[in-house]
Amino acid sequence: MVSQRSLAQVVPGRADHPVGMKIAAITDDGVTISQHFGRAPYYAVLTMEKGEIVKREMRDKLGHLHFVGQEEHTDESGRHGFGPGTERRHARMVVAIADCQVLLCRGMGWGAYESMKKAGITPIVTDIAEIDAAAQAYLDGTIIDHRELLH
Repeated sequence: MVSQRSLAQVVPGRADHPVGMKIAAITDDGVTISQHFGRAPYYAVLTMEKGEIVKREMRDKLGHLHFVGQEEHTDESGRHGFGPGTERRHARMVVAIADCQVLLCRGMGWGAYESMKKAGITPIVTDIAEIDAAAQAYLDGTIIDHRELLH
């Protein structure tokens, strides 16, 4: 059996990050990273150049409230984010950040995590609450992806 602790891993830094790289973070206020991907109303999108934030924008994000009354959000074994239709809903949530390379959150379901990866976005579940600090930790290669916090 794999321990929950062994799911955490350091994400390699991007010293070679491309000019204009975009890092998205789920947020309620534009300053802190929300603890639940499905409930956060916004993405804060940071455009990075030479290790600096050169542009910051807020984008609306679809979430659980937009999908009320639709199919179950769990599969037959109880895994969150793998129920019928969830991949389609996650794909709709990706549209707003399709130009981003990284997504920072402090909690999400396994299904959303896997959907981000399928879309070519690197999801990172961090314990760093402040958006700017987490983005810098990603660039520095010191951020830890706490997959044990996935549900």
